[in-house]
Amino acid sequence: MFGSWARRGWGFLLLWCWLTAFSAAQAGAEEDFWIAIRNDRASTVKTLLARGMDPNMPNAASNTPLLEAIKEEAWGVYDVLLADKRIDVNRQNRLRETPLMYLAIRGEAARMEKLIERGAEVNQEGWTALHYAASKGNDDAVRVLLEHYAYIDAESPGKMTPLMMAMRYDHTSTVKLLLDEGADGYVRNAEGKNAVDVGRDAGNTILANNLVERLNQDRQRRQQQQRR
Repeated sequence: MFGSWARRGWGFLLLWCWLTAFSAAQAGAEEDFWIAIRNDRASTVKTLLARGMDPNMPNAASNTPLLEAIKEEAWGVYDVLLADKRIDVNRQNRLRETPLMYLAIRGEAARMEKLIERGAEVNQEGWTALHYAASKGNDDAVRVLLEHYAYIDAESPGKMTPLMMAMRYDHTSTVKLLLDEGADGYVRNAEGKNAVDVGRDAGNTILANNLVERLNQDRQRRQQQQRR
């Protein structure tokens, strides 16, 4: 009886030791994985993925490997991750940010195009890639998104539109591009302010005045067309 319990005890002890060692090895591998991503060590990431590392697991900041690679501009690692059949190109972090949104804010138009071809979703509720591109004045990124049917007047949680973001950060060419493509300059955010108000609040008086002039011209043009 005692011998049976002793053998079971040793068995549990060996199992506990094995699990502890395995957990430590796994933790070490994951740490190596994230270090390799930050330092754009593509070969290391490729090796760890081949050994079963999850290409979609979040880090402490809730970023996926793909998001982290874009954040660090680790483009060699980025390509390796995209080549993995398990990759989820729409996996979000806790802020609901996607890889496409990260590419948009960096103005990586060519990579955005390819990611959309891989299935990246252009539209979502709340903040969108178009908001991010407009906030940085990345016109090429804005064009890519609009070409793929991005909703031009998408509303953030505070009902900010991409046009409002371009106004807030004083991006003249982006404002013109969005207006040319049909953005609504009259829609209001949760504070009851339109794009002109947002621009003025940010101190971008010249841009705000130009927008007023542009909106007046567009209204007059529509009125003339209606009379014909």
